[in-house]
Amino acid sequence: MSSLLGGLGRAAGAASDHATALGYLSGWRLVRLLPEPAARGLFARIGDEVYRRNGTSVQRLRRNLARVRPGLSDQELDRLTHDAVRSYLRYWCESFRLPAWPTDDLVRRARTVDEHVLRDAMARGNGAVVPLPHMANWDWAGAWACATGMPLVTVAERLRPERLYDEFVSYRSSLGMEILPLTGDAATFPRLVDWVESGGLVCLLADRDLSRTSIEVTLCGEPARMPRGPAVLARRTGAALIPVTLAYDGDDMEVTFHPEVPHVEGEDGIAAMMQQVADAFTAGLREHPQDWHMMQRVFADDLSPGRR
Repeated sequence: MSSLLGGLGRAAGAASDHATALGYLSGWRLVRLLPEPAARGLFARIGDEVYRRNGTSVQRLRRNLARVRPGLSDQELDRLTHDAVRSYLRYWCESFRLPAWPTDDLVRRARTVDEHVLRDAMARGNGAVVPLPHMANWDWAGAWACATGMPLVTVAERLRPERLYDEFVSYRSSLGMEILPLTGDAATFPRLVDWVESGGLVCLLADRDLSRTSIEVTLCGEPARMPRGPAVLARRTGAALIPVTLAYDGDDMEVTFHPEVPHVEGEDGIAAMMQQVADAFTAGLREHPQDWHMMQRVFADDLSPGRR
């Protein structure tokens, strides 16, 4: 068990440390062999060890959470950070196991709040763009959408080595999603437009963007950088823009659909639309901060002067 623990620890840690594809592939194979309670317990132990080591990623997570929940005592912030690390490791445990989950179980354990917001928008036939933060398990949410009659397209960052990116594409494709590269393919945005204009669903992780094209918004009361892409795509296609937040609840996951964001014209309109997305994210993060898996810089005050 100790050798398995060490191997899975390296596999799970690879997400933040950009380790080799071998760690991921080993994790996918090994974790599926374990009963779910054993796998969850194992990854909780890994999370405890990751938290204890207090590496750079954990320190960044703690600073981000301090901005989500200002006013916490040091002890309260430490406890929240520990819970968040465990939640993050739960995400990896589930991601390794999701392709083997029975579809009925996957759907039953995904509970929704105001699901009608998305269903009504999709019924209009104009498609929908769903921005969401790195909360709970976004792959599970995507698999739920596909399993309940809403196949989706999303984008993923190209990882190195290339084999790792290919494995992630294969994994998410096995759940019913079509994956397009975030960079390196000029056809990505036109393909998203075509999909949405045909009445399709696009889901985009949207709680962080440090590129030159990003939009500054207020997130949890602090200046932060988010992508303009969700608002641009929704306005270009006439699709509904519907923020979603996620949270774990026992063995289940809760998917909350926030009110549709109205389209606003002009460049200032893109910023206004993304601010409403940020407001929805703020509500979800403040309610369930332990399920935000953000171990990178997001807030403007944490960036170097040249990146602000």
